[in-house]
Amino acid sequence: MKTDGRYTLSFDAIGKHDLARVGGKCASLGEMTQAGVAVPPGFAVTTDGYLAMLEQTGLRAEIERHLHGVDPEDFDALDRAAQAIRIRIRGHRIPSEVEAAIRDAYASMGGDTPVAVRSSATAEDLPDASFAGQQDTYLWVRGADAVVEKVRDCWASLFATRAVAYRERNRIPHADVNMSVGVQKMVNARAAGVAMSLDPVNGDRTRIVIDASWGLGEMVVSGVVTPDNYSVEKVLMEIIDRKISDKHVELIGDAERGETVEREVDEARRATPCLSDAQVIAVAQLAKRLEKQNGCPQDVEWAIDADLPDGENLLALQSRPETIWSQKKKDKPRNPYATGMMSIVGTLNNPYGSKR
Repeated sequence: MKTDGRYTLSFDAIGKHDLARVGGKCASLGEMTQAGVAVPPGFAVTTDGYLAMLEQTGLRAEIERHLHGVDPEDFDALDRAAQAIRIRIRGHRIPSEVEAAIRDAYASMGGDTPVAVRSSATAEDLPDASFAGQQDTYLWVRGADAVVEKVRDCWASLFATRAVAYRERNRIPHADVNMSVGVQKMVNARAAGVAMSLDPVNGDRTRIVIDASWGLGEMVVSGVVTPDNYSVEKVLMEIIDRKISDKHVELIGDAERGETVEREVDEARRATPCLSDAQVIAVAQLAKRLEKQNGCPQDVEWAIDADLPDGENLLALQSRPETIWSQKKKDKPRNPYATGMMSIVGTLNNPYGSKR
């Protein structure tokens, strides 16, 4: 894939050392690609492009002016300031050298390839700051003009009201968070969802929990459908619990319309498992592999691509550190008997005990 190295980087050229330039999401995609994990190809628009936009247009000073003196507890004032900033970002043209780099990288993907354009902020997907879902994602984007426009929209989403409020509440300086954007080949998802390499209900690290539904995984992530749910024993790789739901709607790509569309699932498939047992185990193995690769429990987005042959159709779309239980383990033990009992504390920190 043709990328210029400054404003665009292909996923196969990205590693964790590029976090400051490509953000958490794209750094993860790069790490997975280099490790041989099946990932839809694509590239990152680096933070250099976003910073060039700020400096060459005077936007940095405008942003500071809009946010100066805003009371973080006054949501209406915060919303007005954030909205004004988004309007100003969308009102400026991307610097010509940045736009040219985006167009060249997209053209090297081949024709009018449908892509997902995803925000990748430099402070998101970190174990101690959950920024997931606070910036925008655009699906089934087609054509260079549309890709350029959606990159700018992703930059603007860095100042979504919820994102600005989050940074204010957590005392994260706005100038310390920059925006990269991932441009990634769309998946024709037969089924998709999320996998947690621990049990999100109780933090049990001996289990992998999978949510799955028909079509693209956004329906699962957004909570529009109640997904099928599987629990897999992590060492033996056995399904130990399953709940099959009535999955009434799916999100799919429409090639003729060039967009994603929501449609009703036919009666025959609604209550049918969207994954075979072999696919459940494959997703669990992927989550386990990514946990080992990253050294901590993972929250993995995945999809089964209908255009690829069986055995090669499971794709990783994103992997980020799990943030709820990884934070709780830092808390002091609530059990007064735990004080000084280092063997018990050690067992709590290592759920596999002596078997690990």
